[in-house]
Amino acid sequence: MERVLRVLEYEKMKQQLVEHVSSSLGRKKVQELAPSVEIDEVLVWQQETSEGANVLRFKGRIPFGGIYDITPHVKRASIGGLLSASELMEIASTIYGGRQLKKFITNLVEEEERELPLLYQHVEQINPLTDVEREIKQCIDDNGHVLDSASQTLRTIRQQVRSYESSVRSKLEQMTRSSSTQKMLSDAIITIRNDRFVIPVKQEYRGSFGGIVHDQSASGQTLFIEPQVVVTLNNQLREAKVKETREIDRILAELSRQVAEVTDELLTNISTLAVLDLIIAKAHYANAIKATSPEINEAGHVLLKKARHPLIDAGEVVPIDIELGGEFRSLIITGPNTGGKTVTLKTVGLLTLMMQSGLHVPVEEESKMAVYKQVFADIGDEQSIEQSLSTFSSHMTNIVQILDKVDFQSLVLFDELGAGTDPTEGAALAIAILDDVYKRGAAVVATTHYSELKGYAYNREGVMNASVEFDVQSLKPTYRLLIGVPGRSNAFAISRRLGLGEAIIDRAKDQIDSDSNKVENMIVSLEESKKSADAEQIEAKNIRFEAEKLHRDLQKQMEELQREKELILKQAEEEAEVAVAKAKEEAEFIIRELREMQKKGLAVKEHEIIDAKKHLEEAAPKLTPKQKKIKKQAQQAKTLHPGDEVKVLSFGQKGSIIEKVNDKEYLVQIGIMKMKVALDDLQFIESSKPVETKPLTTVRGNESHVKPELDLRGERYENAMLKVEKYIDDALLAGYHSVSIIHGKGTGALRKGVKDLLKRHPHVKAARDAAMNEGGLGNTVVELK
Repeated sequence: MERVLRVLEYEKMKQQLVEHVSSSLGRKKVQELAPSVEIDEVLVWQQETSEGANVLRFKGRIPFGGIYDITPHVKRASIGGLLSASELMEIASTIYGGRQLKKFITNLVEEEERELPLLYQHVEQINPLTDVEREIKQCIDDNGHVLDSASQTLRTIRQQVRSYESSVRSKLEQMTRSSSTQKMLSDAIITIRNDRFVIPVKQEYRGSFGGIVHDQSASGQTLFIEPQVVVTLNNQLREAKVKETREIDRILAELSRQVAEVTDELLTNISTLAVLDLIIAKAHYANAIKATSPEINEAGHVLLKKARHPLIDAGEVVPIDIELGGEFRSLIITGPNTGGKTVTLKTVGLLTLMMQSGLHVPVEEESKMAVYKQVFADIGDEQSIEQSLSTFSSHMTNIVQILDKVDFQSLVLFDELGAGTDPTEGAALAIAILDDVYKRGAAVVATTHYSELKGYAYNREGVMNASVEFDVQSLKPTYRLLIGVPGRSNAFAISRRLGLGEAIIDRAKDQIDSDSNKVENMIVSLEESKKSADAEQIEAKNIRFEAEKLHRDLQKQMEELQREKELILKQAEEEAEVAVAKAKEEAEFIIRELREMQKKGLAVKEHEIIDAKKHLEEAAPKLTPKQKKIKKQAQQAKTLHPGDEVKVLSFGQKGSIIEKVNDKEYLVQIGIMKMKVALDDLQFIESSKPVETKPLTTVRGNESHVKPELDLRGERYENAMLKVEKYIDDALLAGYHSVSIIHGKGTGALRKGVKDLLKRHPHVKAARDAAMNEGGLGNTVVELK
């Protein structure tokens, strides 16, 4: 397997992948990455990568910062080792980073309702460990320095250290500034030697300061002396620093012990974060190479649409279409050298290994790939001088090893099968090897330049010819793969383009037997048919696309016409109803006058009045079934729900539905007012954002839970006004005669707003500032009517 990974450049692909990891944990996982042969595992890996890619599409990023490989630190702490401040800081940072990642994925799943089952399952294993993180960060800063606040003892010791350092520096600065001693110094500075403060003294004034010589310059002309006057202070400083070191070690030991107590949880976090780093790196890599997740099967069916080799520059690579395992399991590719045959082999092999490693592959959507138990490849020049093997011998040695292991769950890639020996024997060997591998049920892709293999596929069931296209006009390969068309010899055409005489070319043609000519002519015909079919297919796709677009446009126009028709019918119906209503009103007026005339003794018969009214009612428009349906739909459309935005027609004001009172009335919120409004007086307003409302709280007399005071402190002004309005209604229903509204003093804006609202409220009898023992200016006492 190692040789196959090497010849298919799997390690080079991993070098691209490792550029997208976020930590050393992910780098290690990439180094360990290898293809799986279990389809269930491959499917899970592919789904993980898809979820990672979805997160990148939703959010554009995945937080994965501040995470380290703390495995050595944790294991050393578990056996009683002392961790350094920087190591402890890396542990705290990793705990925090893991918790942030868990929060990020959890929010996507629980709040935004994204489907990320596998990522969610992984982050669920991350332990928060907030106590350990907090303890470490309280003692150590981000730079790995133990803080004074780590312990009271350390704070006291460091104060002593600073005091001693200040005293030593003060005395030495007096010396360096003194005019009498400056001439004795090489430089008027204070420096440190052997962790003690010293001054640079000229050699000839060595005895003028006393004390201890700690160092001298390279020339010997300057001595670094600790003057006698500061020796005692330096000793005290040294002792204080020793105490400081001991206290720091004690603090680090205590933190290391706390880390040791959660060894298992930390190791679980590290393992989970390593897996997540690899998943996220796969997702980033998929975006970088424009890869997709193929449909995966165990049936050996491969259909790669516009496949691209990931190691070839995106601006240069030519996408190819490859099919294998459907009607045929063996694909024989022929064509000129440097035409792209080997690249085709490597593309199939590398993309298979990538897919079985959980990576998305650079192909178009709806591509299909098979999971193989074994992948074999015989590609490239394997000549070995050390073993005295020729190219043919080396290839044959490798092929023998392949034939010993190949079975029906294998993918075999042969490059220039049978090359390096006599053409007749090489071609015969190639045919025999291909037959043997095919009988074992393996999938095979082989390249060759032997003309004998061009007719191989026509004599074998389940075998298909293919070729790499060559442009005779430009004398360059196009790198396109043509399935079903064997490669033809271009020697004569190329020679003619290069200027070789026609007489020579004609004599050369005479040397080729008629069967070979027939094969070449057949190949030419196949190529032309293939190009024609491809062109017609593209044209058919374009026609179908235009037809589908036209169908959609017509359907849209029909829907718009139907809506216009229904609108016109509705308007006509409304106009007719208005006209009839007006006529009824006039008729009722006339009937009342007739009755008055009847009362006065004039000759008007009752049955005439009844007949007139009946005829008038019959004048109302009769709705057709279609109109009745439209009217019914209109009535259904009037069904309103809590939160819907409406317009109260009688007031011309907008509001929102709170709840349905009955079939004909709704409780509506207009500003700070609530009122019952008839359904016919409401017009529904389309809203892009649903209004979130809560059902009205029902208050029942003294059984309610309404408190005698309302606390508005911390509320925004608009919310506070709404709460006051509702509270007064609830207090009235609860039977209170006096309540308190606590608004605090603050800037006075909330207090003023409450006062203004209470002044104009119809159910407020009076409002006053509370007494000092009641809260003073921060409280308003309200008397209710």
